[in-house]
Amino acid sequence: MRTLCLVVVTAALLPGAALAQSSSSPVSDALRHEAERSQKNLVAAAESMPADKFGFKPTPAQMSFGEMVLHVAGANDYMCSTISGTKPPAEPKLQPTASKETLVARAKRSFEFCNTALAKLTDEGLSETVPFFGGRTISRAGAVLDLVADWADHYGASAIYLRLNGILPPTAKKGSE
Repeated sequence: MRTLCLVVVTAALLPGAALAQSSSSPVSDALRHEAERSQKNLVAAAESMPADKFGFKPTPAQMSFGEMVLHVAGANDYMCSTISGTKPPAEPKLQPTASKETLVARAKRSFEFCNTALAKLTDEGLSETVPFFGGRTISRAGAVLDLVADWADHYGASAIYLRLNGILPPTAKKGSE
């Protein structure tokens, strides 16, 4: 499973890496490219789900769609803060039952924070260790890979939630990325 995750993350980073071939920070540039793409897709997925379906769970053990939107926002704040060393803005504690508009706005703000926090990131410090989940530390590069994998994971889940409700996911629509 770890190998599959690395393949997915590598494939996700390749388009950005191709754009950054002449850059001195191709990994950081690829991360910023992926942040833009993930923001577009994850926000579009949240906007595509009808407001009355934000409580939808495919099974009782899974997060509701609203919980997933909040999870993405919280993960963005934590991961982009960890990677950049920048403190995220204070946000009000929201419930997954908040309005669709409130949850979508929260997701957008989390990506805006990521965009700002990652703007000055370079590849120079990728080997440094940063705090991570469970009180452990990992390399900043490892956190970058985990963030991209997290976005891919949650977009894939969002696409499934949408399809289970008869809605075509944003990337499945003609002319989408």
